[in-house]
Amino acid sequence: MVEQIYTGCLAQGAYYIFSDGEAAVIDPLRDPAPYLKRAAKDKAKIKYVFETHFHADFVSGHLDLAAQTGAEIVYGPTAQTDFNCRIAADGEIFRIGKLTLRVLHTPGHTLESSCYLLSDESGVPRYLFSGDTLFIGDVGRPDLAQGNQLSREDLAGYLFDSLNQKIKPLPDDVIIYPAHGAGSACGKNMSKETSDTLGRQKMTNYALKATSREQFILEVIEGLAPPPPYFAANVAMNKKGAAQLDSVLDQGLQALTPDLFEWEAERQSALILDTRSDANFAQAFIPGSINIGLEGQFAPWVGELIEDIKQPILIVCLPGMEKETVVRLSRVGYDHTLGYLDGGIDAWLKAGKPVDSIQRISAGQFLRDQDGRTGRVLDMRRPAEFEQNRLAGADNFPLSDINEWTSSMNRQEHFYIHCAGGYRSMIASSILKARGFNNFSEINGGIKALEEAGASLTGNVEAT
Repeated sequence: MVEQIYTGCLAQGAYYIFSDGEAAVIDPLRDPAPYLKRAAKDKAKIKYVFETHFHADFVSGHLDLAAQTGAEIVYGPTAQTDFNCRIAADGEIFRIGKLTLRVLHTPGHTLESSCYLLSDESGVPRYLFSGDTLFIGDVGRPDLAQGNQLSREDLAGYLFDSLNQKIKPLPDDVIIYPAHGAGSACGKNMSKETSDTLGRQKMTNYALKATSREQFILEVIEGLAPPPPYFAANVAMNKKGAAQLDSVLDQGLQALTPDLFEWEAERQSALILDTRSDANFAQAFIPGSINIGLEGQFAPWVGELIEDIKQPILIVCLPGMEKETVVRLSRVGYDHTLGYLDGGIDAWLKAGKPVDSIQRISAGQFLRDQDGRTGRVLDMRRPAEFEQNRLAGADNFPLSDINEWTSSMNRQEHFYIHCAGGYRSMIASSILKARGFNNFSEINGGIKALEEAGASLTGNVEAT
């Protein structure tokens, strides 16, 4: 029995395998609770924790899970860690109850990257846990393990060999279970689907259809955006071993009164991170705070925009969401949460503390006023989204590049900002406010609301 445990906000897939009283977990997130709960339901012993590679986009839960279960941690060939684990040989077989799991060393995304091929009781291959080697619609980016005289072209060449020598020869009906889906920065063209047959991927995945090594290398490296700044820190944490999650929770779940919250923010030069929805944040927020809502791709945006992974953080959230916030921060290595505002923004307001707000206008208001309006329109979406459909005359200012483009903005000139639906433009609004920009309007609902209100769009005119 195989279960995919998918975490949407990280676009990450972990896997639970169970057979005849024994279990294994592949690529676990930092919180071991879901895997422990699943094993308890089956009355199973977790025998192994398999890692496909040193993850860059999240902190693995291998150490906590192994400590609580006695499971053996397994990496593929060439991996080097600062903790005890088993470095498997290429082709080595592990038994989980009546099932067998074979290690396939597939360097390319990283040098230690490995896939795991699961066969049933009869020895028939059924599932390939492909990590970041093969995604649905894409392959892993080959630029994260550069160094030691290796270029991204070198790594892409290794990846071509791995796919053609180890994966493509497998039966077409093998189910591919990757480590990520659409939304992850570990690839550039991932599907929203989280599994598929190898046969269908051979027909549809551009990387598997490449007819030569040279073509593959060119296509895989084309259009790669720079990796998010937190990636290198997460790799280091996964190699060395991160702090126990319980200790991170103990520190982060300190309930602070408004006065103590304010004092800690000043004393520690802490970032105030508000995780409420864009609609709630727009109405009232603590001056200088940054909004990254839990309902979106929270952890990746934290990693993209908060460049110092050791930055002290204070949390504002809806009451009851404190633990969820600290856990999600810990998944990407942001372990220095100092506490949260007890009672949320309502407690702050009752204490008579100052608040700020965002000038948010409707799409209809923007269109009604457009004949007489002045100021640029800044579209916060990714370049590919912008090319697909956009307002005539709008400029593309991706949220991911905000630390670069704010330095060139005229603080006196009024401008409008929007994204696809409001999540990213509110993040941008909060950052702009914190940096002293006040003369702008955010368009509620983004390009979707503008299209519904009758705005004229250029490009491939289908809302994203």
